[in-house]
Amino acid sequence: MTNMRLPSIEQTGIGVIVPCDMVLDRELWRWTPADVSLHVTRLPPTPTTVTVETVTLMGDHDLVAASVAQLAAVSPAATLYACTSGSFMRGLHGERALVAAMQAAGAAAPVTTSGALLAALGQVGAQTVSIATPYDEAISLRLREFLEEAGAGVAGTHWLGLQSNIGTVPYDVTADLIRKADHPDAEAIIVSCTNLATYDLIEPLEAELGKPVISANQGSMWAALGLVGRAAAGPGQRLLDHDRVASPLESRRR
Repeated sequence: MTNMRLPSIEQTGIGVIVPCDMVLDRELWRWTPADVSLHVTRLPPTPTTVTVETVTLMGDHDLVAASVAQLAAVSPAATLYACTSGSFMRGLHGERALVAAMQAAGAAAPVTTSGALLAALGQVGAQTVSIATPYDEAISLRLREFLEEAGAGVAGTHWLGLQSNIGTVPYDVTADLIRKADHPDAEAIIVSCTNLATYDLIEPLEAELGKPVISANQGSMWAALGLVGRAAAGPGQRLLDHDRVASPLESRRR
């Protein structure tokens, strides 16, 4: 027994706050290296119909602070608010206010999915993008406005028009959505919603379309892991091919 080499049990923790109807917890783990643990908690129950009103409610500071408090006992080294629409609905100022509210509630190194997507665009050097979303038109156009407010050009936007059951959308439907969203002028494609599965689509679609495909979950995990000095695991995915791991949010402050 004394000669056994046992693996270290030391783990770096990342707190993850997701909407109450999130079903893709396991997808987040696919980007996570072995020495990092995700401590996932859910926002307090809200209506699960995906409308402008409900996703705006998911970004309510008091609701998010309650979820931050749920994570306090495990002292995560970074805290991710993993909801795209909930973090872009109030615009760029609203996203920054949400980060500040998380920090005020005790979150270490807070980051939102929408903030992570902006940082990811900086990392791959994309100034003009296309947008693919599962949402309805109203929410999709809010994302367009958010990206434009942050300085990105938007060449095209395509959406599925869903207000429920986003977590059950099959890969072939999502792949078709991304292809339809692509535009010759787009240097990257943003794929919104953390409840939309994308892990296995990113590498083949990047090869097919010849540009980065940055999904909400991929960007979220890249940013959160970068804040704790770790690289996300996603072989062949362009966002993750860059050498720099530390301070991924630096690019959005330029």
